[in-house]
Amino acid sequence: MGQPIVRPDHSNADWLRTVVDTAVDGVILIDARGDVLMFNPACEKLFGYSADEVIGQNVKLLMPSSYRNAHDGYLHNYHVSGERKIIGIGREVVGQRKDGSTFLMHLSVGETKQASGESIFVGIIHDLTERERVERELRESAARLRAVVDTAVDGVILIDSDGIILKFNPACEKLFRYEADEVLGQNVRTLMPEPYRSGHDSYIHNFIKTGDRKIIGIGREVLGQRKDGTTFPMDLSVGEAKQDGSSIFVGMIHDLTDRKRTEAQLIQAQKMEAVGQLSGGIAHDFNNLLTVIVGNAEYLSEQLIPRGELKRLADEICSAGERGAELTQRLLAFSRKQLLRPVETECDRLVESMHKLLRRTLREDIEIATQADRALRHAFADPVQLEAAILNLALNAQDAMASGGRLTISTANASVDAGDHNVHPEVGPGEYVVIAVTDTGSGMPKRVLERAFEPFFTTKEVGKGSGLGLSMVYGFAKQSNGHVTIYSELGLGTTVRIYLPAVLGTMQDVPLAVEKEVPQSGSETVLVVEDDPFVRSYAVMSLESLGYRVIAAVDGKEALQVLAATPHVDLLFTDVVMPGGVNGWELAGLARKERPGLRVLLTSGYALETLAANGHVRQGALILEKPYRKAELARLVRDALTAPMPV
Repeated sequence: MGQPIVRPDHSNADWLRTVVDTAVDGVILIDARGDVLMFNPACEKLFGYSADEVIGQNVKLLMPSSYRNAHDGYLHNYHVSGERKIIGIGREVVGQRKDGSTFLMHLSVGETKQASGESIFVGIIHDLTERERVERELRESAARLRAVVDTAVDGVILIDSDGIILKFNPACEKLFRYEADEVLGQNVRTLMPEPYRSGHDSYIHNFIKTGDRKIIGIGREVLGQRKDGTTFPMDLSVGEAKQDGSSIFVGMIHDLTDRKRTEAQLIQAQKMEAVGQLSGGIAHDFNNLLTVIVGNAEYLSEQLIPRGELKRLADEICSAGERGAELTQRLLAFSRKQLLRPVETECDRLVESMHKLLRRTLREDIEIATQADRALRHAFADPVQLEAAILNLALNAQDAMASGGRLTISTANASVDAGDHNVHPEVGPGEYVVIAVTDTGSGMPKRVLERAFEPFFTTKEVGKGSGLGLSMVYGFAKQSNGHVTIYSELGLGTTVRIYLPAVLGTMQDVPLAVEKEVPQSGSETVLVVEDDPFVRSYAVMSLESLGYRVIAAVDGKEALQVLAATPHVDLLFTDVVMPGGVNGWELAGLARKERPGLRVLLTSGYALETLAANGHVRQGALILEKPYRKAELARLVRDALTAPMPV
């Protein structure tokens, strides 16, 4: 048998006093009038009064004023009508401490009868201060978190273990173009394209069943689907939280659209730069070859005048060489190595003046409109190359309007600031003049648009186009410290915009060469410096046929030796790019130190940084572009020899 149960002696109140005095919660006894009969140590701690200060006082002492009047009413109603509003377990009221401060407490009241029949009320008081503090902190924390979520730049989405959306912040609304009310309660698959949509539920179920954390982690790249069905790349990070034993998944969504666009533009720019470097090198070598071909064909044509059939063949060689030179010039334009002669240009007047040229050039079923901005700034650009660029764009537009249409050329001022960098990362901040060429043609699909500026890329039939028109425009704009953009929609047409730097202050024009009659011969001494033996031979032959005394050198070092050994040289005619460590510009400087009055004529297939700052030819420089013909050589040599000051 077990030990006998020992029951407390109810006649002995010591055990009850021990319970009351050691209780964590406050215990208070009041009589029917509300006077305090007992006030245990826990009450002393709660209210800041000693028991002696409270016992015998009315319990209203422990209440804030808003409760005091009501308390007497509760006791009166209880005694008169038996209303037991004050009796019961657990109501929240406010207590007042000795120092006047208040606190929230949980009050349970019971009633016991004395032998005299008088009621004694027992109050059990539980301090809710800590709970209130915790709840307040939780509310504040939740409010802060809600503010962070609602103002976050990135999207924040919460879903439950069934994939149901519980939270959809304003950034998500902007990203997916749904209102929160439209998606809350819906499965998150609504926001996914295939194949993500089909596999999503299995990811969650596998995670819950096996712990496979494939869906959990920071930064994986997926596609989101907007309300209109379009998709966009996004960086998705998923975390897990527990709520009532169930998993809640928090998704952080960062839109990658701008980054992807910038990366694509950078890759395209790098590709264009690489192709441009290759094209420029090829074009430079071609120019040397074409100088020889065109020059010698021209010489043969002169010699074969009596023999008509042979002269015709020589002329055809010369014409073919000139067509090759035009293609080479376009390659140089694309590679930003053509020779530009920029001046302060009134683009509005230039556009208006081109109307007649375009009308003669384009088909009659093409309507031409020009919209010149009368408040347009001047641009710093080569007007000849700008006209060529506009003409190229107009011809491309004509091809896109097979059944006729409208071509519009407009001008406008544009300001680009640092904030526009994401839209046009290759356009530096500054003021620009924009020439826009718009057609109502067939437009371009995305795959064509992405390659539109690449050299030799064309959608025309073989033999119908070189694929260098837009490439030339691109290179011209970039070499002019501007940019070119293209926008096209299938069936709606295309707009190409050329950005050229605007002139904001007074700018001195770089003088253009003026066509004039010049003597075709001379007797001066010319030092020809050219590393290509065929070009050198052609230059020497042409100058000697014009009556000049010619000395030849293969590079800069040999040229300096020739100058040191030759008493009198009137003109240094030198290529710019040469081997041997001394280029043409450096050679000119060294030669002029020894002979200050020496005239200099440069020749090159493209402009180098030593000759031009940011693509602008230095004031007064005389440059003969390759490939050149004998008449051009004769004119520039005479210009150099008769210049008032050496360059």
